[in-house]
Amino acid sequence: MKKITKKIIWLALLLFIAGIYYYVALPPVNIHAAGFWMALGLLIAFLTIIHAVTQLRKRSNDNIVPIQTKEKMLKEMKGVKLGAGLFILVLLVFAAGNLLSSPIINADKYQKLLDVKESDFTEDIQQTNYNTIPLLDKDSAELLGNRKMGSMVDMVSQFEVGSDYTQINYKDTPVRVTPLVYANEIKWLTNQKAGIPAYIRIDMATQNTECVKLDKTIKYSKAEYFNRNIYRHLRFHYPTYIFDDQIFFEIDDEGTPYWVCPVKKFNIGLFGGQTVGSVVLCNAVTGECTDYPVDQVPTWIDKVYSAELLTELYNYYGIYKHGFFNSILGQKDCLKATNGYNYIALDDDVWVYTGVTSVSGDQSNVGFVLMNQRTMETKYYKIEGAIEDSAMSSAEGQVQNLGYRATFPLLLNISDQPTYFMALKDGAGLVKKYAMVNVQKYQWVAIGDTVKECEKAYVTLLTTNGISEVKDSNNIYETVSGKIAAIAPVVVEGNTHYYVALENTDLMFDVDLSDEKLIGIIRYQAGDTIQITYAAEESGLQTVTEIR
Repeated sequence: MKKITKKIIWLALLLFIAGIYYYVALPPVNIHAAGFWMALGLLIAFLTIIHAVTQLRKRSNDNIVPIQTKEKMLKEMKGVKLGAGLFILVLLVFAAGNLLSSPIINADKYQKLLDVKESDFTEDIQQTNYNTIPLLDKDSAELLGNRKMGSMVDMVSQFEVGSDYTQINYKDTPVRVTPLVYANEIKWLTNQKAGIPAYIRIDMATQNTECVKLDKTIKYSKAEYFNRNIYRHLRFHYPTYIFDDQIFFEIDDEGTPYWVCPVKKFNIGLFGGQTVGSVVLCNAVTGECTDYPVDQVPTWIDKVYSAELLTELYNYYGIYKHGFFNSILGQKDCLKATNGYNYIALDDDVWVYTGVTSVSGDQSNVGFVLMNQRTMETKYYKIEGAIEDSAMSSAEGQVQNLGYRATFPLLLNISDQPTYFMALKDGAGLVKKYAMVNVQKYQWVAIGDTVKECEKAYVTLLTTNGISEVKDSNNIYETVSGKIAAIAPVVVEGNTHYYVALENTDLMFDVDLSDEKLIGIIRYQAGDTIQITYAAEESGLQTVTEIR
């Protein structure tokens, strides 16, 4: 009876320790997870050690004579040997699984994980509308989010802004969204019953920042500590799922907050060829979870594949074209993504942009790729030009006296020319200017205090360098002739402009004298006949690009 009681106590202790480990580490019960094999190895090691200690104590308590038969000693050590053997077997399976899943053996399978299609730049990427592209990067968004939080006097003492800042398309507008989090453990203790009351939404085109207060608060998030912690909540609902390291905070078209949780799929052996097999959508307010196959996720979801995963998959595609050893030795036709990426909104989806360069580390791109974060669709554009780092350095060189630093560029279509667009920030992280750099001629750099000024300077630069039929990306150029009804000089932000009205139209025209080809306007007066080419705006002043 005493022995049975001891066994029950040991079993209860073992289950308690295993339960604590599971609750804290949250390993998936899945042979494709490294955490599963680690937990199994630890369990076997723990049981083996307990068995060994028990045998030693039994020998001591029974006052066994030191001189024993060989058979009796072997019998006592049988359990220890079995445990040690199982532990070694787990290590061998884990090591063999890694080896058999590696690119060394499966380079061809890794290379085929991503389907890349060559496409045409000017057909796929239309002339840019600046209302639909993100003019800020994540760092700038964080500054805006923290500034907005500082103005929320009713919440700033209890909450902080989370670090997610997921970029999504919200009602055809590029925005970043991030939830609030508890300021510290004490603030969690006093506020967790009520939940998190709001999230931050930042329009990346206009810089408009909102703290969206919720009627029903966020109860499931990364900031929770126990069962409402989103990772623990997911594990208890899906014990066998291997969730991606990155889960994404998003909002639907009604502004309801969700967690988008990709589930890993391993296509090569035990641990290799990771993609996404399904997506669990968790309502951040109610905790309700819905499991979708990866090809059936709702279209409002923008992030299923992380930018890092897509970049890794493209590197497999580019490096292993002729096998593993060629990627190390000869490196024939080996290509890789450049050392950064950005996002582009196309067809209400978010696409990851990155350049493609050779593995030799030269300073030029052979093309670039766009990778859809919802569907994994990948398009390759064969356009040779400067690597992004070179374009950034070129832009910084134009303002080197000011010490501004360039953000990683976006790729835009300006007058059918692939163009790097980037913000120039000061030491405090504030955007001071904008730059456009031609991808193929990275010495062609235009700088402007506003996006409009930057584009105008860039279009002028293209014209100067013989690019015909230059078109404005936001406006349609129109031409009008007539007698000048009124003309007057004005000063706008330190620059002289002429405002011109014609007799035969109600439009008012703006002639900026900082553009040298327009300086001839000073020779005209009321009653003179003039021909004006301008960028048509729906309202307000019409920007003049040419006068005759």
